[in-house]
Amino acid sequence: MRSRMLKRLASATSSLLTAAGIMLPAVAGSQPAAAQTSDLVSKTAFRVCADPANLPMSDREGAGYENKIAELMASKLGLPLEYTWFPMATGFVRKTLQANACDVVIGFAQGDEMVLNTNHYYTSAYVLIAASGGPLAGVTTLADPLLKDKRIGIVAGTPPATHMARNGLLLKAKGYHLMVDRRYEDPADDMLKDLESGALDAAILWGPIGGPLVKASHPKLKATPLLAESTPPRLFYRITMGVRQGEKVWERKLNSLIRRNQSEINAILADAGVPLLNDMGTGPLETPK
Repeated sequence: MRSRMLKRLASATSSLLTAAGIMLPAVAGSQPAAAQTSDLVSKTAFRVCADPANLPMSDREGAGYENKIAELMASKLGLPLEYTWFPMATGFVRKTLQANACDVVIGFAQGDEMVLNTNHYYTSAYVLIAASGGPLAGVTTLADPLLKDKRIGIVAGTPPATHMARNGLLLKAKGYHLMVDRRYEDPADDMLKDLESGALDAAILWGPIGGPLVKASHPKLKATPLLAESTPPRLFYRITMGVRQGEKVWERKLNSLIRRNQSEINAILADAGVPLLNDMGTGPLETPK
């Protein structure tokens, strides 16, 4: 499923976000000191680990917006782009980044202790998706009375489910799986199909998944960021790139690349349909005209 970010955000209620629903392996703290330096970073290629079936973010054909960001970073470094493909499932970081199969994962929630985070390169939020022009199209909080008795699709275990429970919205809700292999199951697509068929009144997805899906394939739907929640957990997150713990030199190099190429990164994300917010998650990102 387009659950790369959803998996990372599943533990947001405890403020620590994980990449694939797993704990930091104990072996990471016992590696030799040399493994905690930039000596492991390739000098001959920009090596990225990614899910080969995770659109709109990434796929083996390079059609995802994270693929395009990786291409941009590689071009600025003057290096060829090389991928290690691995499904976003238990063991992803351990079997890829920590195993030195790559040097960076594009798209990691800030604060995830599985990796060393770069500076964030965008902020986004969960979105409520409903019929464009319909009564729910402008809803910005799950406390809105308009949602009472509505059939809402939600990915189980994600932060909005806490708000739905608080507001009595789970009785008629339909849950969709969080931890899946996208090669065999696609909850985000299933949810939007249910919405368009009338089986649901609204759907809730992580914005960088829902926004691009709506823009690309669902013109009769509208994705509205949930920005007006007054109680925890928050529904907006800052997104970084993830590198190996201890790779401070590499982290600083990527931070410099992000800073110098932020406008191009923003353009890639906006073109894909990712809802871009200001750093505080209170409104749309204002970009220079």
